[in-house]
Amino acid sequence: MDPHLLRTFIAVATSGSFSAAAAELGYTQSAVSQHIAALENSVGAALLTRRPVAPTPAGERLLEHAGAILLRIEAAQADVRRVVGEPPGSIMFAATPLAGTTRVARALTQLRQDRPGIAVTFEVARRDDVARGVASGTYHLGLIDGIAAPSDPLRLPDVGLLSTSAVAQEKLAVVLPADHPLAGRKRLGLPALVDARWIDAPAVSAPLDELRAAVETDSLRAALTYTGADLLTLLELVAAGHGLAVLPASVPVPDGVRAVPVDAPRLVHRVELLHGHLGSTAASALAELLDEG
Repeated sequence: MDPHLLRTFIAVATSGSFSAAAAELGYTQSAVSQHIAALENSVGAALLTRRPVAPTPAGERLLEHAGAILLRIEAAQADVRRVVGEPPGSIMFAATPLAGTTRVARALTQLRQDRPGIAVTFEVARRDDVARGVASGTYHLGLIDGIAAPSDPLRLPDVGLLSTSAVAQEKLAVVLPADHPLAGRKRLGLPALVDARWIDAPAVSAPLDELRAAVETDSLRAALTYTGADLLTLLELVAAGHGLAVLPASVPVPDGVRAVPVDAPRLVHRVELLHGHLGSTAASALAELLDEG
């Protein structure tokens, strides 16, 4: 299946327009029509209705696979590039917001001392974006965080052959307003908080869907959803009484917020280093420093 045809199909299906897809991809509308016709011929089924432009049932099924297929192709290309070798003078690196800024800063400082002149680009991104970026070759390395049972690795999207190693693990805490009735507790169990107001901030706290799965209940519901990635903003929302959140126990909290350790269920905040084949010696050096940090 030609990946160029798949990209065209995704563009048409998601935009709902042959002309919009042509503008997005830099093709003529005629070329887009030819791509779709060739793809439909190769799979032996109509993939799009024309008026309106929308996926057929067969098209919907292909759309479920198309993104993963293209990502695996990009991951394979990136892995080959890593084996062949890459220019040693630069590193692209990404981390999730709670993966450990102190660890990153210390590792980058040591890398610059060991390898003067190295150019490093560091980005903060969501967990799935970091994993996909490492798989596709956008990033040499990634640090990701999340919650898991003490002996379990983090769950990652299916992005291809990547290596992971645990670099840190710690307890979790419920953050709540200082005047909350439970703020004075020494520990809290999440099952006792099923009726509480929660803030769902998946970029900077334990996602509510993962907490619901761990507690085995659908009763943990968001009173407010925060889609940003700024921890201070989340803590200000907690202090203002908009809801509770679960964070790594080591996160410092400001006045007006209390952090109470979670004792049930048994979960931890876990940080993992993520990479493909490390063809770059500088990337290998940074990986070692992050793993030691």
